[in-house]
Amino acid sequence: MTHRISGRAGALAAALGAAVLVPAVTAATPAAAAPTPAPAVSCTSGKAGLADKLTKDITAALKDRKGTVAVGLYDRGTDTTCTLGATTAFDSASTVKVTVLATLLWDAKKTGRYLTDTEDTLAKAMITQSDNDATSKLWKQLGLTKIKGFLAAAGMTKTTPGADGYWGLTQENVTDEQKLLKLITAKNSVLSDNSRAYMLKLMGQVVADQRWGTPAGAPSTVAVHVKNGWLERATHGWRVHSLGTFNGAGHDYMMSVLTQDNSTMDYGVATIQSVAGAIHRDLVPTTPGTRRFTPTSRPTEAFVAVPARG
Repeated sequence: MTHRISGRAGALAAALGAAVLVPAVTAATPAAAAPTPAPAVSCTSGKAGLADKLTKDITAALKDRKGTVAVGLYDRGTDTTCTLGATTAFDSASTVKVTVLATLLWDAKKTGRYLTDTEDTLAKAMITQSDNDATSKLWKQLGLTKIKGFLAAAGMTKTTPGADGYWGLTQENVTDEQKLLKLITAKNSVLSDNSRAYMLKLMGQVVADQRWGTPAGAPSTVAVHVKNGWLERATHGWRVHSLGTFNGAGHDYMMSVLTQDNSTMDYGVATIQSVAGAIHRDLVPTTPGTRRFTPTSRPTEAFVAVPARG
């Protein structure tokens, strides 16, 4: 599926001495500023040894990887949390489509109604195919007031909707994305059980060439639900993101990996999948012969999640 952009959106996606000796007086040389240390992975867990293992393995997965990476992980079964760059803001690209769907369902719940056939069709296209036109229609229908209302109800206080219809430029971080995934995967007062089941169903039906990223390395014993986003801009290169939830066989966990400053889309995908593989192996050890999910393809067309105005 080829997605064309125009006008301002097109611009948004475009590339882009001698030493002197002084007798008797020694001039003090300003000390060089110490380099800012790279953010470190931080994990906690209710299972002995797991936090240290995840910290070590996620750090190793990112060794020598270039670009900016943020990671969020939560596993309910072991009360395990990992974070990296938790408050770093990124252009959302198409990961915001999960928020759009959640807003639609939250609003329908408030007014005590079911989705219309048209809304259902648009929602399916938006999530399973990452259809931009469908997203723009739902974004316009909802409006910023309802979108901000959902964000407030969800506690996603650091997420800022894109202005002027540019939903792909919504600002998000892994802290808020993890809040969203937690709402989708457990009973709460914001989203109904039917709404959560509907969201997981669609995220479990994403077309084959978009099932890369956080599912990489997931064991066949867990169900996979995913939504990815990718966007190139003149600054910070490629943004490549992946949200995933995984449950089954006694496991229930979710992860968000957001990246930017990637030289190519492939590079960002590889970074995410390196992190995801380490997490899946540590959380769900498998016996010999157990299959793990290997992405077989990804879109060959550049997908730009910044629609033209209107």
